Amino acid sequence: MSHRPEYDMVIVGGGPAGATAALHAIKRGLRAVVVDRDRFPRDKICGDALSGKSMAVLGELDLIDGIAALPGAAIRHVHFGSPDHVVADIDLHRHEHFDPLTGRMIRGGGFVIKRQIFDHFLVQQVRERGVEVIEGFAVKELLRDDDGRVCGVRGLHDGVNGSSKSEAEFHGHVVLGCDGFNSIVARRAGLYQHEPRHWCVALRCYYEGVSNLEDKIELHFVDEVLPGYFWIFPLGDNLANIGIGMRHDAIRRRKVDLRDAMSRVIARPPFAERFAQARALETPVGWNLPLGSKQRICHGDGFLLLGDAAGLIDPFTGEGIGNALYSARVACDVVEESLAASDASAGFLARYEQRLWEALGDELRLSSQLQQMGRVRPLLNFVLHRAARDEQVSNHICGMIANAVPKKQLTSLLYYLKLLVS
Repeated sequence: MSHRPEYDMVIVGGGPAGATAALHAIKRGLRAVVVDRDRFPRDKICGDALSGKSMAVLGELDLIDGIAALPGAAIRHVHFGSPDHVVADIDLHRHEHFDPLTGRMIRGGGFVIKRQIFDHFLVQQVRERGVEVIEGFAVKELLRDDDGRVCGVRGLHDGVNGSSKSEAEFHGHVVLGCDGFNSIVARRAGLYQHEPRHWCVALRCYYEGVSNLEDKIELHFVDEVLPGYFWIFPLGDNLANIGIGMRHDAIRRRKVDLRDAMSRVIARPPFAERFAQARALETPVGWNLPLGSKQRICHGDGFLLLGDAAGLIDPFTGEGIGNALYSARVACDVVEESLAASDASAGFLARYEQRLWEALGDELRLSSQLQQMGRVRPLLNFVLHRAARDEQVSNHICGMIANAVPKKQLTSLLYYLKLLVS
């Protein structure tokens, strides 16, 4: 394009990655617009957990106090349950850790907040800080300049109060694809791939009346979905996010029906007693999680992919919000540099992918190794039994969750096994 586009960043998707990118754009003086096909507040199927990594990025944006005031639950502990039902309790407050991306010391812990509430809060913050958010806008195609570089999006804005849909375009120096696992930006850029070995399928169901919730999130490695897990996350006010997930290729191979598996887990010991007075508030709903067990291409001429669109879900825990927020911060750094250099080529934007995997790659590789370990029931039992009674092992697992242990140690599964048998 011969003239400067109206925006420095066109952000497709107003979830955590997109909203955080917009908030970082404001801090850098960049012109941004956010477009989203839905209208907020809206539900988003998710485990709803915010980890320590999320806390680092949100703290940098001065959002922690506002988030702490939202309806939900504060989390101090993680419970890992073995297939034979031994529970290892990890106290996340045991460590403060240094977050290298933000340069902040962060205390362990986090929150569980419904995405309907959390995402709406972030979008409100984006608006209040001066970025335009266009709701009800479905991107249909990417715009390209004469050199083939992505330079904007074209789509349909839904009608309000019965009015007809209208077509609109938004032009930007860089387009950020923050539109989830089914990303239209990734699809139109030719980068979307569904590989069952690197995807997880999960179900979520909100419940009331589950007993013994407290200030903990629970991940139970149950036989019905190994190497996946069953989770119980508190939401406050006697509510809980209940779910189950499994790698897609394992579902196919074992012919698992996740709804049936979740029903069987809830109805048997040791969970049946906790669900005796509980009531489901919805029919279980499912979604796909592109796992970070594979490094995907997440940039090209004029565009970057963030969060789930980049395939950054933790393969072991299934957590994705923290990595999405990380990707937003890295992306904004690179867009700022791209503007200064007047270069939005794939070659220049490759530094985004490089920095992202420098920040997350070791952790994702470790989680992939732990996921593979989860396929071996006796080994998983052994590890969690040891963590339940050995403070050193518990500290190392806590350190892994909190990024408090050197990553070069953690990337070797052999390191863990040596630790466990020492």
